[in-house]
Amino acid sequence: MRTKMCIMGFHAEAIKPLNEDAAAELGANLLGEAIIFAAAGGCLLLEFWRQKSSKHRKEVARVATVLSLRENVDNLEEMLEELQVQVQAALPRNALDELRAELRAELRAELQAELRAELQVEMQEFRTQICKDCYEPELEPKLQCPETPKE
Repeated sequence: MRTKMCIMGFHAEAIKPLNEDAAAELGANLLGEAIIFAAAGGCLLLEFWRQKSSKHRKEVARVATVLSLRENVDNLEEMLEELQVQVQAALPRNALDELRAELRAELRAELQAELRAELQVEMQEFRTQICKDCYEPELEPKLQCPETPKE
């Protein structure tokens, strides 16, 4: 009874004694409520711990993602700087146009030379063929029929 009064906030010094049955029932109720309160408090603490650890895991995952993205951005920035250096080191546009024109002129000259050589070979073959046709004697002479007198 003293414990119940202390819990309720009363500070009574003189409490009349209860009979044994009432004291047992009151003690059982107090013990049951204490067990239920302890179980509920334990559940609350476990839920709090679970949510805190879940939040911590999410925060760690978020930080890892942010760090990974930051690393990717840094890598991309380095690659971009390298490409910019390469572009700046590359020949200017006018030089590229000049090189392209020189290559075209060289290719045109090479093609013309190849075509001239092929034409000369074909002309030589044609001349040889014409000469053979003109100077080769006929193997079998053509027989000419004598003219018969007209009657």
